Amino acid sequence: MIFSSLIKKKDTLTTLPETATLGEALALLEDTGFRCVPVLDKSGHIFRGNIYKMHLYRHKSRNGDMSLPVTALLKNATKFVSIKAEFFSVFFAMRDLPYIAVLDDENQFYGILTHNSMLRMLAAGWNVNNGSYVLTVTTPDERGSLMNASKEITRYCQIVNVISFDPEHSAMKQVLFTLPANVDHDKMIKVVKRLEKKGFKVPEIEDLHNQY
Repeated sequence: MIFSSLIKKKDTLTTLPETATLGEALALLEDTGFRCVPVLDKSGHIFRGNIYKMHLYRHKSRNGDMSLPVTALLKNATKFVSIKAEFFSVFFAMRDLPYIAVLDDENQFYGILTHNSMLRMLAAGWNVNNGSYVLTVTTPDERGSLMNASKEITRYCQIVNVISFDPEHSAMKQVLFTLPANVDHDKMIKVVKRLEKKGFKVPEIEDLHNQY
């Protein structure tokens, strides 16, 4: 389920009714500075799509009729998720959007989940604010390799976060281990040497101090 704290609720948003004209939509977007806004039906409950400033500018530059209803240039009409949607379905649904509309249990417009909110949540999950170093460790993509790498690291310190990546067409896995904030440079070096002694490669070390 989507974390409700990440959702900007409808009553805090700038929206447009489907009865608005293209000219009114452009004026609103120029006044607010928004790239796009949600468009709702006459009742204000049903999500109809998004209207983008760039499409309005393009239409106007081609001498298009700006008195047409905003529905003439609606985009993303099918780009929405349920408030009960799981994290990964939301993540992939919104990857090319500035935000995605969220519908409640009755399929009415509840609010939006922005790209920035999702990125902030991922950053918080990665514990970059509470970490010292991120070690990129290359391991064979086989059973037990992640456990073995973790075991070697925890000889010296805790692990505050782990993210793994599987590069395409590769038998190797890249694992990012975030070490806790109390790990100094000397201890980090000991961890790296231990990993390399056990056959793991550490191609990249990111120093989180004073970065976030």
